[in-house]
Amino acid sequence: MASPISKKKETSVITHRQKFEGHTESVYGAIHLPGGQRIITCSSDGSLRVWNSKTGKQIGEDWRDGDSAVWSIALSPDGKKVVSGSGNGAVRLWDIDTCKVIKKWTGHTQGVESVCWSRDGQRVLSGSWDGSARQWDVENGETMPEPIETILASIETGHEYVYAVVYSPDTTLIATGGQDGPWAEEPTEASVKIWDAETGKLVATLKGHTDIVRCLAWTKDGKTLISGSSDCSIRIWNTTNWKQTAVLDEHTSVVYGIAISPNGRILASASWDNTARLWNLENGQPISSPIQHTDEVNCVSFSAGGKQLATGCDDKNAYIWDVAAILREAGLDDLLSDPQANKSALHVCDTLI
Repeated sequence: MASPISKKKETSVITHRQKFEGHTESVYGAIHLPGGQRIITCSSDGSLRVWNSKTGKQIGEDWRDGDSAVWSIALSPDGKKVVSGSGNGAVRLWDIDTCKVIKKWTGHTQGVESVCWSRDGQRVLSGSWDGSARQWDVENGETMPEPIETILASIETGHEYVYAVVYSPDTTLIATGGQDGPWAEEPTEASVKIWDAETGKLVATLKGHTDIVRCLAWTKDGKTLISGSSDCSIRIWNTTNWKQTAVLDEHTSVVYGIAISPNGRILASASWDNTARLWNLENGQPISSPIQHTDEVNCVSFSAGGKQLATGCDDKNAYIWDVAAILREAGLDDLLSDPQANKSALHVCDTLI
């Protein structure tokens, strides 16, 4: 779909606007908090940390509840809570003001790779290496430290491992992505599956990826689903007929995270080829040169206005990049403008609107 960008654009160097140093292991989540002055990150070092986005300095102490790796985080629609998924299978709900766990959901028997909020903030969706996707009731249940078992439903997906989960914008559907067969030296079968959120029944199976489906994003209008995979590709799906409409294949290693800009016109991707990329969703072309990192990139997140991009990396750091400057250099400033009312924007999930 995409045509090669010019050699001149490929050779330009993109520098980060801010760097956040302090985690002692890989950073797997980095999202912007309301107000534009802070970001929050999570790491396999077992902590969540809040940072001043202007100075790069950590705000307060680490957030910790046990020693297990924290693989995923998502901000609530009201901006007051964060949900996290841990390597020991626990899903935790954190209060941003107090920096404390207010609920803990148990039930997964293996690590939780992905968490997602429903748009109304009443449900949390989690996906685990145990092959299940679970929905949790946010409003009901006891407060910590008592165990919370407010599970609404559990879907045995048929994936050997679930790596990605996302609600449709109206919360009627759930998309799951993962690995469909056992571990093997060669790439394994993988698919995206669509489920009825109320009944747990399978609606559709989307085939095309040839290796693990690592990440998912659903556009706000519900018409498009995007997936990233270990096969190095990003695939775009029409949710009216569940047909694949495009393949973006500039990455040379695992695509581990994706995010759509608030106005729905730009896609960001994080890859284990040590880069993040920006894509023009209106024509499928990459924007400017890859955003180079010193190690594998695990996550991407746009700021509320879409002018900044946060990334988390295996080099133990998080970064903020100036999207506006990148677009300006590429002569694509208009991609930050507000689209028509029927254009898409990312539903709140592993990455923030």
